[in-house]
Amino acid sequence: MPCGGGDIGMNVWVEQGDVLFYAARSGAFDENNTLLKAGRFRLSLSPGLNMEHFRQTLHLEEGYVEISDGQLSIQLWADVWKPVVHVDVSSPRIKQSMAVTYENWRTKEIELTKRESFQTSYKFAAPKGLTTHADSVVATNEGVIFMHQNSAETVFDATVSQQGMDTVKDRLYNPLKNRISGGRMLVKDMILMDQISGHYASSDYEGWLYVTKFPKRTFHLQVVMATVQGTPEEWEALLDATEKSISRVADCESSRGWWREFWQRSYIEVPSQPRTPETSHHPIIRNYNLFRYMLGCNAHSQWPTKFNGGLFTFDPEYVNSAEEYHLSPDFRNWGGGVHTAQNQRLVYWPMLKNGDFDLLKAQLDFYLRIYKNAEERSRLYWGHEGACLTEQIENYGLPCYPEYGTKRPAGFDPGMERNAWLEYEWDTCLEFCMMALEAQRYGGMVIKDYLPMIRSCLRFFDEHYQYLANQRGAKRFDGNGKLVLYPGSGGETFKGAYNSTSTIAALRTVAEALIDMRYETEEMKAFLSRLPDITIRDGMIAPALHYERVQNVETTQLYPVFPWRMYGVGRPNLDVARRTYENDTLAVKFRSHVGWKQDAIWAACLGMTDEAQRLVTLKMHDGPYRFPAFWGPGYDWTPDHNWGGSGMIAMQEMLMQEVGDTLYLFPAWPKEWDVRFKLHASCGTVVEAELRQGKVINVHVTPARDKKKIIVCTK
Repeated sequence: MPCGGGDIGMNVWVEQGDVLFYAARSGAFDENNTLLKAGRFRLSLSPGLNMEHFRQTLHLEEGYVEISDGQLSIQLWADVWKPVVHVDVSSPRIKQSMAVTYENWRTKEIELTKRESFQTSYKFAAPKGLTTHADSVVATNEGVIFMHQNSAETVFDATVSQQGMDTVKDRLYNPLKNRISGGRMLVKDMILMDQISGHYASSDYEGWLYVTKFPKRTFHLQVVMATVQGTPEEWEALLDATEKSISRVADCESSRGWWREFWQRSYIEVPSQPRTPETSHHPIIRNYNLFRYMLGCNAHSQWPTKFNGGLFTFDPEYVNSAEEYHLSPDFRNWGGGVHTAQNQRLVYWPMLKNGDFDLLKAQLDFYLRIYKNAEERSRLYWGHEGACLTEQIENYGLPCYPEYGTKRPAGFDPGMERNAWLEYEWDTCLEFCMMALEAQRYGGMVIKDYLPMIRSCLRFFDEHYQYLANQRGAKRFDGNGKLVLYPGSGGETFKGAYNSTSTIAALRTVAEALIDMRYETEEMKAFLSRLPDITIRDGMIAPALHYERVQNVETTQLYPVFPWRMYGVGRPNLDVARRTYENDTLAVKFRSHVGWKQDAIWAACLGMTDEAQRLVTLKMHDGPYRFPAFWGPGYDWTPDHNWGGSGMIAMQEMLMQEVGDTLYLFPAWPKEWDVRFKLHASCGTVVEAELRQGKVINVHVTPARDKKKIIVCTK
C-alpha cells in the first residue's frame, strides 16, 4: 500500500505481525543514475497486533496509512513540507515493547547483472563490472545515519565522453556529481541492541536493531531525509536543520490539511447510492483517485514522478517471477534518471484538469534545467541554435548512453542516436512546452522562465531542417516555400518519415498558442507560414506524407486528436478523425488498453461513448496486485504510472471537453454511470456537475458568468 507526501513515497505492508515499509525520495540518483531507495524499515511489537482483527487502511482524505486491530494503532505519514517520515504507535490499554530495524542491502559494492543494469542509465550497454557503490551506515544509541555518496565521476562523464562533448563539458549541467542522498532514523527511548544479517525476497541485507528500554503505550519513530550536491558536512548540516524544524503535532495538522485541500481542488466520485454489480463502475473511479493520490505524494519535489513506478516500486520478483528478476528493491525497468518522454508526458497531462499545477511544476522544471545542455549539442554538432531534446533523455539533457549507440559506424552524424526506435524523434519535448502554456491558460501560472525553452525547442526544428535540406542540395525549402521535415519520425513507430503528422501538429499547435498568448507573435507567424500541412489520404489522417518503415506500435496519426486537439467533439472534420480511428489498418491493429496506449483517450475525445467505456473499463479496472491501482508491468514496469495517467486523461475527456468558449459536459460518458465531478478548464474556470440515472441534476460553474459556455451532451 502506498503512503507518502511532499517528495517521499513508502510501500507499507504487514508480514507475520511485523510492519514493514520501503522509503524512497525523489532525486536519490546514484552514480549510475539508479533511483535508490533509502532502505527498508521493520517494526515489531509485543504483544503486537491481533491479526484476527487486523485492518490496514489508506486514509486518502488526509494522506496517511493506519494499521490497527481495534486496540493497537500504527499510523504512517510523510510530512508534505519537510522530508520526514513519521510512525506513530498508540496502544492505550496495553503497554507494548517495540523493536525497530533499519535494513540496507547496499552495505557492500554490488556488481550488477545484465538485467539489473536496466535500472541504470547504461541499461543494455552496461560496461563489464558495473557496480553500485556501498552506502555508509553509522549506528549509535540515538539512531542510524545512512548515506549514499556519488563520486565526482559518474555516468554523466561516460556519456559526455561517448558523445564527443568534452570540449563543452564545463558548461553542462550535471545533477549527479557529488550527489549525496539518505537520512537518519531517530529512535527515542530505545537502545541499539544488535547488528544483524538477513535475506528478504532476493536480497541479502544488514540490519541495525533497536529495542525499547521499557514497554510503553505510545511510541514515535521518525526518519529525516536529505539530498545535496556537495560535501558530507553540508549534507549532515541540512539533515540537522530539518530535524530542528520538526514540530510533530503542527506538522501533522499542516500535512493533513494540505491533503484535504488537495481533494477539494477537483474530484471524480460516485454519488452515494446502492451499488448494482451489472453496471458498477465504482472500481474505475476509485482507482482514478488512488492513482491521483500516488501522484500527490510527489507534489513538492524538484524531480518529476517517473513513469516506470514513481516512488512505489517494490521487490522485482513480485512483478516478474523469472530468475533474472530476482534482484534488489532498487530495480525498475528503463532506468531511474533517464526519461522516456512519450511515456512521461502521460503522467503529467491530467494535472491541468485536476488543477494540480504545483505537481506539474517539477516536470516543467526538469526540462528547464536540461534544455541548455541540449542547445550545446546543436551548436557543437551542427553549428545552429535550438535545443535538440531527444526521446530517451537523461536528467542532464543528453541522449541516453545505450540509445546513443556504442557501435557507431565511421562518419555517422555525431548528433544522432544510433537506434532504430529513437532516430530523429525529437518532438516529444513540445508536449511539455504545451503543458507550460496550458498551465498559464488554466491556472495563471507565471511561465516567463519557460518561454526561452519553448522558443528554443521550436527554433531547433526550424533551423535543423533547413540545415539538413542545405546538406542535400541548394534549397532550404520545398517548391512551396515550406520546411521539409525529413528525415523525421512519428513516435518510435513511423521511421524515416517525410513530414510526420505528429511533428507538424506539435509545431503548429505550440506556435499558435504562443501567438494567442501574444508571445513572439511576428516570429511565430513567420514560422507557421513555413510549416507544411498534415497529410490527409483516403479521407483519413496519415502518419506522414511518406515513411520508410514501421518500428513500434504507436498510432501517431491520431496525435492531432490528442494531445494536439485539432480534431474532436465540437471541432471541424470530426468525421475524418473518427474514420481514422475506425478504419486505418494500423490504428486498428495497434489498438489496446495496456500501458501507455492512448486509444481510450482518442475514443473519448471523438465522442465515441461505447468505445471509450469499453477501453477505460479495461484500463482502469483493478490491476493484478493487492493494491488495485498498481497496474503493469505493461511495456514498462510496476506500478505503471503512464498506464494510470492515460486512464485519467481518458476519464477526464469523457466528462468534459473544452473548445474555444464552449465546455462540453459528458461528451463520452455513459449515461448509466452515475458520477459527480469537479474539473478545471481555461481562464480559472471550475466546473462541477452530477449525472444521476441518466440525467444531469446539477451544474455549477465558477465564475458563474461562464455558465453560458456549457453544452450538456447526454442523450
